[in-house]
Amino acid sequence: MAIFLLFMLGIANFAMHKAVLESRHPLLGRMPWFFHLLGGRFSLAVEFLMLVAAMLMVAAGSPAWAWVYAGYSLANGFAAWLILSGRV
Repeated sequence: MAIFLLFMLGIANFAMHKAVLESRHPLLGRMPWFFHLLGGRFSLAVEFLMLVAAMLMVAAGSPAWAWVYAGYSLANGFAAWLILSGRV
């Protein structure tokens, strides 16, 4: 069940990440050079690797990683909301 929830959080994280990338917010221009590799898709690959790592750790018997990824998702959602709503 925890892996399914992580997968759902991963989908939400990808959606938020893509929305922020497509927003063309001026803050994105201040990101380090490696963020812009492959037209921003490098950062999506890092997002994917984080999701896979969390899912593997939970599957291996470390359920605390589900909470870590949930906290990351919460912070990611808050940051996306700030950027997309124009508060930053």
